[in-house]
Amino acid sequence: MAIEIERKFLLANENWRDLVSKSIHYRQGYLNSDKHSSVRIRVSDDTAKINIKSATIGAQRQEYEYDIPADDAHELLNTLCHKPLVEKTRHIVVNKQHIWEIDEFAGENSGLIVAEIELSHVKEAFEKLDWVGEEVTEDVRYYNNQLAKQPYTSW
Repeated sequence: MAIEIERKFLLANENWRDLVSKSIHYRQGYLNSDKHSSVRIRVSDDTAKINIKSATIGAQRQEYEYDIPADDAHELLNTLCHKPLVEKTRHIVVNKQHIWEIDEFAGENSGLIVAEIELSHVKEAFEKLDWVGEEVTEDVRYYNNQLAKQPYTSW
């Protein structure tokens, strides 16, 4: 079974921007999102994927992800995915053995920036850098599938 262990945080300041090593723009949408799971289509500049994730609240969830043809992904986003789509730029910050993914949202979620860190186990220690703010791992409003239903600009 594929397990994702991820913690989410708001940002305390802009100090992370000077540490970005790479940025990727994503456009994603959900074919379904209910109390059991979500099925997401995601397109970036060079990849298209379908992702199935359990709807478990917290740091640990089941996750499966597979490459799909880009043309199919764009068609699914444009015709079958629920609206609004989630658009964001993911900025990568490497700190020692950890990779921080900082999602800067656009469109109907404009103004929201969330930092995520993937861990190898739930109790894994990591350095909480000066720009890492309040933890929101268990606040479902910050889950991407929820941002597609209830965008940040409507809070």
